[in-house]
Amino acid sequence: QVQLVESGGGLVQPGGSLRLSCAASGTISSIDAMGWYRQAPGKQGEAVATIASGGSTKYADSVKGRFTISRDNGKNSVYLQMNSLKPEDTAVYYCKADHMVVPGVYEIAGWGQGTQVTVSS
Repeated sequence: QVQLVESGGGLVQPGGSLRLSCAASGTISSIDAMGWYRQAPGKQGEAVATIASGGSTKYADSVKGRFTISRDNGKNSVYLQMNSLKPEDTAVYYCKADHMVVPGVYEIAGWGQGTQVTVSS
């Protein structure tokens, strides 16, 4: 297990931008893929973006072209640059770290506490 601490959430107007950060500590060497997930009241949780240790990324269709996920050189932090924000992006955003047990098979290494993102005029 690793510890993940998110920051950067807040209130922003539609069309605005926010940058979420997630710093990992603990057994950092166990981290392979990292990602961002969001949960809004009354809605199903959604995997927003993921990034593998090799740098490959995946995005939910709802955020493609607007959000960018990245990792630092030490792979102990993950970021989510959110541009052109929409009211439907309002949710609690959680950082997740996964450990690859065998190729293609992952187990959860840690979850962040969540950070609130509110997009409203």
